[in-house]
Amino acid sequence: MSTDNAVPMANVKEMHVVHTMFRREFGLTPALVRGVADGDLTRTRIVAEHIDIMLSALTGHHEGEDIGLWPRLLERVSGELAPLVHVMEEQHERLHAVCDELAGAVRSWRVSGDLVRGKEVAEIADRLNRIAFEHMQLEEESILPLAEKHITAAEWAELGRHGTSRTSPDRLDLQFGMTLYEGDPAVMKGLLKGAPLRVRVLMPMRCRRRYRAYARQLHGTATPPRVGRRG
Repeated sequence: MSTDNAVPMANVKEMHVVHTMFRREFGLTPALVRGVADGDLTRTRIVAEHIDIMLSALTGHHEGEDIGLWPRLLERVSGELAPLVHVMEEQHERLHAVCDELAGAVRSWRVSGDLVRGKEVAEIADRLNRIAFEHMQLEEESILPLAEKHITAAEWAELGRHGTSRTSPDRLDLQFGMTLYEGDPAVMKGLLKGAPLRVRVLMPMRCRRRYRAYARQLHGTATPPRVGRRG
């Protein structure tokens, strides 16, 4: 694709802040599950709901890439790079299969609160993390530099809209708050570019409060461990 200087190109830093959020929340999940006492249905349902929220966010994120990123890159980049794009597509297929497996295990665990089922959930979550983290690293190292050159800002924005189009306003606030927690302030500000002033001022405040309250209930602290800062 011709990168005419008059055409704004994708700001791939936005993907980095989203990946940081996924790494933190998914990375903390296996320990959350293993920390639930046998038969504690109240706590089981809190953690199970969190997993559901994160799985929905991840699958929406990947669907946006499947529809709007891979086909464009295959069309625009050198044929020598096509195998890399196909690797990313194959990793998505593997991830979606494990996501479905995890969602099924969580449904059973949510009902029973059984320790054995919880162990199964944690083990699948560990497996999902290994695949997802490998995928995100490869994407950051090899795909985002291509997207920066070959995907316009307007096309990039479509990916995000797809991921949020079927998400409730309350979950959108929560997910934005999750991303704000460690997100580069300049990047987060850019995500609201073009929104009315009231939204640009009030939404970050509202979403930070939403995530702090959520984190207290889920993690036991308003400031859960950040990526790369776990003891």
